[in-house]
Amino acid sequence: MTAALSETAKPRLARGVRLQQDKARGGYVLLAPERVLEANGTAVAVIELCDGERTLAEIVDILASRFAVDRERVASEVETLLRDLATKRMVEL
Repeated sequence: MTAALSETAKPRLARGVRLQQDKARGGYVLLAPERVLEANGTAVAVIELCDGERTLAEIVDILASRFAVDRERVASEVETLLRDLATKRMVEL
């Protein structure tokens, strides 16, 4: 089992990665050098908060409040998403 991310981590998009609206397909994509990754609405909500200033705890609190969802559930889903994006080198934790 992987250790939990620190709630004080300040995730941000990796250098050269940006979130961009894809008007042709409708929706958003994460763009990186020679890579494109479609981002669903949930991922967009998380990524928009990953500015390198907010902590993981703050991001989870904002999303739990915004969507009126249990904090533990939000924390688990956000952590899973961020770990996946970090593995793909699209997010720095």
